[in-house]
Amino acid sequence: MRRTDRTAGLDPETDYLEIYRDLGAHEFPWDLNQALSFALFRTYAVPSIGRLLDATGQFTGPTQKRYDDTALLLEAPLVDGLDSPRGRAAIRRINQMHRTYDISNDDMVYVLSTFVVVPRRWIDAYGYRRLTETEVRASVRYYVELGRRMGIKDVPDTYDGFAALMDSYERTHFAYDPGARRVSDSTLALLASFYPRPARKAVERFSLAVMDDPLLAALRYDAPHPLARRLSHGALRTRGRMVALLPPRRRPVLVQDSRRQRTYRGGLPPVESMGTFAPGCPVHRPVGTGADPAGDVRSA
Repeated sequence: MRRTDRTAGLDPETDYLEIYRDLGAHEFPWDLNQALSFALFRTYAVPSIGRLLDATGQFTGPTQKRYDDTALLLEAPLVDGLDSPRGRAAIRRINQMHRTYDISNDDMVYVLSTFVVVPRRWIDAYGYRRLTETEVRASVRYYVELGRRMGIKDVPDTYDGFAALMDSYERTHFAYDPGARRVSDSTLALLASFYPRPARKAVERFSLAVMDDPLLAALRYDAPHPLARRLSHGALRTRGRMVALLPPRRRPVLVQDSRRQRTYRGGLPPVESMGTFAPGCPVHRPVGTGADPAGDVRSA
């Protein structure tokens, strides 16, 4: 019996957290992790985003820590709840980092859209089954609520709205930037480092073969050989068919427990200490004087 039998009766408008948590921790942990990793590359291909990430030095220097912190800060509200103390602290920390830089609302909405759209497209293409309509609606609702707590405006409220926004934004904004390419190369090397050294070059080629032509062109990667693409996509679909034969997962799969999370092997610190800090931050402000949607601490 799959866990969808238990979540099928839940309401995606009110039980979205439980449904989406099931997707990430039990139904599709590997697929969601891969999809969100590839969603990162899409954001790099928007020069205003990729150039900023390169300028911070966080994705080309301490890449592993930045990758781990991002995943752990996003996991906290999912595991503990958006309005739990730890979930609110994680969102507050994300808001502090974002407000250190001049990031447009349009870019923020676009990044949020990749979290909704890329995983569904990945799972529908390579997962052991397609997402149910309830799961899609719960995913949308979860990110709408996360976006609200991050102070993002004009967020779509349907999957089709998110998909149309993402596709339109990419058609208009995808372009080459040397800084974005540096960030992409560093992330690609990090993902390959999760595998034995002899396999790393093959992993990089595999990753590029999964990327679509507009993304490859924007990052100026050479188009993969058609055979490499067929093998890569075929391997992912074969994996999905094999997973369909396995029994339901009994224990949740979390980033905090993953061997690929290398920064905090001795135990997780408070989420308030994760991420990057500008000199002199965080600055505490009284509630009601420009506070975060998630709390009363904001970076200056």
